[in-house]
This record gives sequence, structure tokens and C-alpha cells, in this order.
Amino acid sequence: MDILINVFVALHVIGIASLLGGFLTQMKAIGAGTARFTPAMLHGALTMLVTGVALVGLHQAEGHTVNNIKIGIKLAILVVILGIVYVKRDEETADKALFGAVGGLTMANIFIATLWT
Repeated sequence: MDILINVFVALHVIGIASLLGGFLTQMKAIGAGTARFTPAMLHGALTMLVTGVALVGLHQAEGHTVNNIKIGIKLAILVVILGIVYVKRDEETADKALFGAVGGLTMANIFIATLWT
């Protein structure tokens, strides 16, 4: 079971990298007002959602305690990210504030995951 958990952790990190990478590669475009939400950002967020739910289930199946408040906050942040990216994915350009919010919320999710013990 540990191998399966590690595989899902790796997939979760790949999802985070896709979402954050899509944001970071367009930092210059944000200033120019031409940034847009890419399919990689949507797919990364969806990957994070699916693998995160699987990880919670696998940890509970192993008998480990899960911090439900932490998971709930991370899930709420991810749902907001998914909502923004999904709704705005077909627009030619994204509003600077929304694009910045997605980047900030993604980084907040990373910090919550790593610093909240």
C-alpha cells in the first residue's frame, strides 16, 4: 500500500507542477495583459483533485489519522481554483486579478500542505 500512496503523491506533485508552472510561465504575459488560463492549468488542478481524494482514502484505509480541517481547507481552495480556471479557460485573456488569485491560491495550497503539521 505504501507504493500506491507514493505513486499518488508523485501524481499529486505533477498536478501541482502543472498548475503552478502554467501560472509561472505567463508572468511576463500578466504584465502585458495577454495571460490566459491554459489547458495544463485545468488538467493540473483536476489531477490534484483526483489524486488528493485518493490519497485521503488510502491514508484512511491504512488506519492513519487524517487532519480533516486541513484537508477541507485545501479542498475549498482547490475548488475555487478549479472554478476560476474552468469558467475562464476559453477566454482569450484573463483578468490580472483572477490570474494572480489562481497563482496565490495555488501557492497557499502548497504552503498549507507542507507547513501545516
